[in-house]
Amino acid sequence: MSANRPPLSPLSTLIFASRWLQLPLYLGLIVAQCVYVFLFGKELWHLISHSVSMGEQQIMLIVLGLIDVVMISNLLVMVIVGGYETFVSRLRLEGHPDQPEWLSHVNASVLKVKLAMAIIGISSIHLLKTFIEAGQLGVDGSSYTVQGVMWQTIIHCVFILSAIGIAYTDRIMALTSGKREQLAH
Repeated sequence: MSANRPPLSPLSTLIFASRWLQLPLYLGLIVAQCVYVFLFGKELWHLISHSVSMGEQQIMLIVLGLIDVVMISNLLVMVIVGGYETFVSRLRLEGHPDQPEWLSHVNASVLKVKLAMAIIGISSIHLLKTFIEAGQLGVDGSSYTVQGVMWQTIIHCVFILSAIGIAYTDRIMALTSGKREQLAH
């Protein structure tokens, strides 16, 4: 503790220490990522073991499913590492050869934009899978309906608009913050 800094009051200490209540949440996300690794392995094995009897469309859908799992796993890494670093405690990875490039400038604002972009990527994969199977619309046993495809497309567009809104708001905040700093000097 710095000699110039007065000690925190008990209430301030309790409030500041409460950030550690998020630790079990991040550990739970690590367990969820383990489940995704298992799912990826299971789907990859299914692809390898049945590839001879599958058509191109089936293979493409499984590969898109694998990409989806990877993107969700990447999203989990961003939330786990970025969230822990931003809201709980520093990881002290400076100089580590495996430090993610984005971690050096992560804050709540950057994390929001990265998460929005990851969600758009995941939604894009789901929408692409839907479009590939759209030829099955109206066929008995198809899990897709015209309304379902329409709503999935609308939701995807809302994700894109939300990400644009978040990025625009962050840009305005950064510009406003920069102008305040210039006026202070």
